[in-house]
Amino acid sequence: MEHMNDQDWWRGAVIYQIYPRSYQDSDGDGVGDLPGIARRLPYIASLGVDAIWISPFFKSPMKDFGYDVSDYCDVDPMFGTLADFDKLIETAHGLGLKVMIDLVMSHSSDAHPWYQESQSSKDNDKSNWYVWADAKPDGTPPTNWLSIFGGSAWEWHPGRCQYFLHNFLTSQPDLNFHEPQVQDALLDVAKFWLDRGVNGFRLDTINFYVHDKELRDNPALPAEKRNPITAPAENPYTWQEHLYDKNRPENLAFLRRLRALMGRYNAAAVGEVGDDQYGLKILGEYTSGDDLMQMSYAFELLSLNVPTALYVKSVMDQMDRDAPDGWACWAYSNHDVPRHISRWNLSQDAVRAYLMLMMCLRGSACIYQGEELGLPEAEVAFEDLKDPYGIRFWPAFKGRDGCRTPMVWEKSNNTGGFSTGKPWLPVSPDHLNLVPELQEQDPAALLHTYREAIGLRRTYPTLAKGEIDQVAVQGDVLRFVRHHEDEEMLCIFNLGDQATTLPDEAVLGWDAITETFDTFGPWQVALFRRSLEEEA
Repeated sequence: MEHMNDQDWWRGAVIYQIYPRSYQDSDGDGVGDLPGIARRLPYIASLGVDAIWISPFFKSPMKDFGYDVSDYCDVDPMFGTLADFDKLIETAHGLGLKVMIDLVMSHSSDAHPWYQESQSSKDNDKSNWYVWADAKPDGTPPTNWLSIFGGSAWEWHPGRCQYFLHNFLTSQPDLNFHEPQVQDALLDVAKFWLDRGVNGFRLDTINFYVHDKELRDNPALPAEKRNPITAPAENPYTWQEHLYDKNRPENLAFLRRLRALMGRYNAAAVGEVGDDQYGLKILGEYTSGDDLMQMSYAFELLSLNVPTALYVKSVMDQMDRDAPDGWACWAYSNHDVPRHISRWNLSQDAVRAYLMLMMCLRGSACIYQGEELGLPEAEVAFEDLKDPYGIRFWPAFKGRDGCRTPMVWEKSNNTGGFSTGKPWLPVSPDHLNLVPELQEQDPAALLHTYREAIGLRRTYPTLAKGEIDQVAVQGDVLRFVRHHEDEEMLCIFNLGDQATTLPDEAVLGWDAITETFDTFGPWQVALFRRSLEEEA
């Protein structure tokens, strides 16, 4: 448990994301909860990960399943109590796991008392806590800004005779970060959870905090430049260059205040930067130096298309160009995108190769629950959908429920051991043969590969904390060097279906870590190391 006292514990950490509604139900109501998570912490610890990230469990009307918060400092009853959370923290720390929680600070629920007061008049104490603006002379919204969930980002409020800003659902009004009292209140929220023992935060939509105070329109984005990462192609949100509704330079001042607070607790944060064009550039801005965020959650490997060797090199090159001093947190899957084994239509060998790639990249890594079991995207019928995003854009975009179905544990019943009641989303029958109960008994199962790959990162600090250079591609083969203190590691990946050979001179002077063969087969990985101290 040495990493528990490491000031840089976050650098190269492997973080396991938990979607609490779907992890483990402890009381039979069909919804996962905090006691359920606590029950499964030994399993998570057995993977060798450094930390868990728990998606929102705060009080909420659940119109966006917890990303619409009505009380930042309490647990929604469906997930348990503050005492349950304290017990979870104690159990996790006892197992050597850091605990990160998902703070949603760019917006609240419209049921939050802050908003209820703000919307009541133009002259109350919190009248400026949300983003209010007058209509244009013709009654239309103040700007052309669009909501990620479709339509205008502005909603008319008849009581105030003004529009309010919502980058997501109309029930998620945006907080006004130009108001100092809002910043102070949100820092108090962070302090509340830090005092309870959390080790850090995943910061939802971190680049959305501050809006353009002058309310300028976003320029149009030519079709050839559209890159649908944060929203599907069916959503015209991708048709704008988002210069003014997010990504504002004024955001940095608040992030410095937050980092100063976290520094008193040795806490770390990973900020979710959602932007189709400037993601890595913003990542560099938000994570460079020691007074901003430690990590930013990168979307480049959450792409729709399979990340080829050439694509991965282009991402590394862009990191070197736009964020040379920044630190990424890479992920292939999460609660917002189809599971990568289905999204990329991967074979088991390919899944293993991409796992090893993630464990060797410079940056930290996020694993989404069930990824370690190889769970495919679940098919959810329209009548079973809960996600408002999917309901809005069905059938062109089926929403996010397919990656949010309950975790499976055992073949004891048709819910995979998730619940004794009816799950809030149906359990996929395709998942029941992939439960940990069965994989533990199969030495060739993917679950063991995840443990081994994560273990390599623990064994070789160079993979966790080292720099990266000499990134090169030849056909489907990607190679790069990691170096840290007196050690170098050579990492070579065949990200294709064709066998090739590794020239002897390419690996001359290196000691093999993985098994080597005369032929470098499809989806094979070769790792080597050498000590610079020995060479000297």
